[in-house]
Amino acid sequence: MNIGSTIRAIRKRKNITIAQICEETGLSQGFMSQVETNKTSPSIATLESIAKSLKVPLAYLLLQQEERMNIVRKDERRITKSGTEDLKVEHLSSTKNVRMMIVELPPGGSTGNVPHAHEGEEVHFVMKGRIYAEQGEDNAEFGEGDSFSWNACTPHLVRNIGEETAIVLISIYTESEQTQDFL
Repeated sequence: MNIGSTIRAIRKRKNITIAQICEETGLSQGFMSQVETNKTSPSIATLESIAKSLKVPLAYLLLQQEERMNIVRKDERRITKSGTEDLKVEHLSSTKNVRMMIVELPPGGSTGNVPHAHEGEEVHFVMKGRIYAEQGEDNAEFGEGDSFSWNACTPHLVRNIGEETAIVLISIYTESEQTQDFL
């Protein structure tokens, strides 16, 4: 863990000196220097005191880098093709277990010729167009503003039944870390 590096980065960003933190917390400058260079590991009580002086939640200091905010700007999105008709998939953002994307289905386009299954749970929100969704024996038509969800381990498919490109926001949750695209 790089708690010390995190503390130093926050302190510098907020223009707080080590002396100011030490004055507020009662810690020595030598100790704080060792904390910031990751040469010593402070107790939770000490970390709580440091977090309070930095005006940040203690939990933030304990986050791993991959657990912190992940920013994906619109022009930096990864775009892939998926399905038998090369549907356009814009990958919005993800955590280790949740992935969010926008999928464009051209008229008649679908996620495949036959239903497919995979690990996880999916939530869909129709942003534009009309789609048909099928999972096992269940099926329905959806229009702009409609949403639906399902357990993806049951074979399913989505097809554009409208005359314009359909745009669907999809969020996929999996128990294990996601390493593959599911569409």
